[in-house]
Amino acid sequence: MATPPISEAEAREALAAVEKYGSVAAASVAMGMPRTTLQSRVRSAKAREMAFSAKPTFTAPILPDGEVPIEEIIDRLCRGYGKRAEAEDARRLIPVTINREGPIGIVHIGDPHVDDDGCNWPLLRKHLDVIRKTDCLLGATVGDLQNSWIGRLARLYGNQETSARTAWRLVEWFVRSIPWLYIVKGNHDMWAGNGDPLDWMARSVPGPVEPWGCRIDLRFPNGRGVRVNARHDFSGHSMWSTVHGPVKAATMGWRDHILTCGHKHTSGYAVLKDPSTGLVSHAIRVGGYKQIDDYGKELGLPNQNIFPSAVTVIDPRFEDDDPRLVTTLFDVEEGAEYLTWRRRKAEKGSRAA
Repeated sequence: MATPPISEAEAREALAAVEKYGSVAAASVAMGMPRTTLQSRVRSAKAREMAFSAKPTFTAPILPDGEVPIEEIIDRLCRGYGKRAEAEDARRLIPVTINREGPIGIVHIGDPHVDDDGCNWPLLRKHLDVIRKTDCLLGATVGDLQNSWIGRLARLYGNQETSARTAWRLVEWFVRSIPWLYIVKGNHDMWAGNGDPLDWMARSVPGPVEPWGCRIDLRFPNGRGVRVNARHDFSGHSMWSTVHGPVKAATMGWRDHILTCGHKHTSGYAVLKDPSTGLVSHAIRVGGYKQIDDYGKELGLPNQNIFPSAVTVIDPRFEDDDPRLVTTLFDVEEGAEYLTWRRRKAEKGSRAA
């Protein structure tokens, strides 16, 4: 019967024992192993050492691994975080300077869905015309400019007359129709992913174009500041109030004059006062222009779209606790008329003073 080969561990153990006890004889006694067995293991171990210490037949270069040194990667990550932190800080409260004296108005446009067959285009076009023609009336939108169907939802393009290509053309027209104070990207807009064409279309937009929401500080010539917190939606839902999300935000610490959102295709309005500062906040949910909604019919959702857009008229002559600082109206044409009247009244007051 052939003797099984010894393992490398056994060979190393034999060498270590001989070195420790000084001789093969002493090591074999200490280990309780036959002398001949230990001698065999020692010879095997020495043969292996000679094999590894012999001059190799060939020499190969150590090839580079193609990896960037880890310190360089850490340096790059540090620089990248610095840039991201700088961008994040700049967006916490975006300063917007108002260059005109007197009151201004903002039309907070609800979800347009410009390519949907249920979009009320006659009304949307009329409202955009009113914004263009009214002095100091600014346009803004809380998102979902188009359906932008993706994934399994892309099949829905087969249910609408407007193709994906034409949808982008409509969005481009919409973006360039007026000088926007802000554009918020909603969930449908964000489905476009990286390389969103909307970012290229909006390069000429004077105000911020931001995903999900933006918070701006309107700075008037007289030093008055008015904060607008616009989001596609605020967290929170209640069966008792369509405007629960922005009301919750104002109650839980967002001390802004105007909080507005859309997303749910419902309308609502509430006015609140912060008892510690006296700040009056206007919480608004705009319903949008997708006023024929097959999905809503499928789910049996009640039609609670009262106003697709809302107008806030801001008169910087008044303090935070004065109800005349911000006036909210729910019809764009009536809001434009009210703004024009307020501006004329303010001009007469300035001349009289």
